[in-house]
Amino acid sequence: MKAASAVVALSLTVSAFAVSGAHATPLRTAVDASSWERLCTPKNKGLEELSGLTISDGKIYAIGDSGTDDRVAELTNQCDVARWISVPVPRTDVEDLGSTPDGTLWLADIGDNKSVRSNIALIPMSKAGTTSGTRRLMYPDGAHNAEALLISRTGTPVIVTKDFSGTAGVYVPASATTVDQLSNSVVNPLRKAGSITFSRTTTPGGYKGSDGTIAVTGGAVSHDGTVAALRTYSDVYLYSAPDGDLVSALTSSTPVRVPLPSQPQGEAIAFTADGDLLSGSEANGGSLPPILILRGAADLVRPGDGGTGGGTGGSTDRLPSLFGS
Repeated sequence: MKAASAVVALSLTVSAFAVSGAHATPLRTAVDASSWERLCTPKNKGLEELSGLTISDGKIYAIGDSGTDDRVAELTNQCDVARWISVPVPRTDVEDLGSTPDGTLWLADIGDNKSVRSNIALIPMSKAGTTSGTRRLMYPDGAHNAEALLISRTGTPVIVTKDFSGTAGVYVPASATTVDQLSNSVVNPLRKAGSITFSRTTTPGGYKGSDGTIAVTGGAVSHDGTVAALRTYSDVYLYSAPDGDLVSALTSSTPVRVPLPSQPQGEAIAFTADGDLLSGSEANGGSLPPILILRGAADLVRPGDGGTGGGTGGSTDRLPSLFGS
């Protein structure tokens, strides 16, 4: 991702996957890239740098980077901008967007391409555009670039770093356990909870070729908190967290890999309330790409489904209530 940023609200074998030094057994699932559907295509040029998505209170919100993270877009069910919400505080490089059940949007100001920042930040923002103050965070082991924020159902923020070596660090607050408990007056220390190592995949069409298949560019958590998703430029990895423990799921379980269709520079991902998964991309100098949907994504890894997608997925008649109009 680039620095300085705006919020713009088969039979497939998982590649060899190492978790905190342990090699997990690959899973199989019955979906491939063709299982993704086109949901709708944004038209507003303010969405050209789309980097993060979240769904809150039945509406979709999106964030862009590269100088476009000074406002949030609330989208309609046709991906039109219903309204812009100005971000009330300075930012460096917002790269992801999350939300909590109380309706707060959490801007992940965690981008650092050159790994020079002394601290990163999470910014809480109401849909009215107000904030209770920036929460600054510091890694225990030096600067890192990151583009993925996950928030557990208990409110614990989990940051996953982006590294083209394929090994991503997993970080959580060292003391405060929830986003609401983070201080807005002093820098909050982070601790490293583990790491995840990705192997290159052969999924075609992703940004930066094979290097892009091992770099984490976004994260999301299902609304019930039992499924986590990490994405690269080419693939999505789904993790079962039946007890809501995201760190354990990320660092000690075997994910299900779902390849993505070719996207110009895919970085955004979000779950709907029904467990469908949305994927969005930057335009990367071209026309605005569509937002894609994988119906029933959460069911691919939920207990009892055997990792084979036992759910019925979604239907288009749910979209108006999901996104508003």
